[in-house]
Amino acid sequence: MFARLKGTGSSVGLATVYRTLNDMAESGDVDVVHTETGEQLYRLCGTAHHHHLICTSCGKTIEVQAPLEAWVQSVAQENGFTNVHHVLDVYGVCADCR
Repeated sequence: MFARLKGTGSSVGLATVYRTLNDMAESGDVDVVHTETGEQLYRLCGTAHHHHLICTSCGKTIEVQAPLEAWVQSVAQENGFTNVHHVLDVYGVCADCR
């Protein structure tokens, strides 16, 4: 993205790009994935709660539904937790990279 901006002659700095991405992540407009090497990747996701399958080879990401919402709420309630949220990312190698 930054290279595209620079290619069009934009004077936007890299710090501004990351600041904007972090603001978008905080507001829920984009999602952040942390790779095994510690790199942060930003992606545009659907607004409904969902989970991800992520290819460790090419980075392909698929939004999926998982039948664990009732379990999360039950465990939280049993242990006195409120305002509960969670993230589930499942990593593997996609069919194209296999």
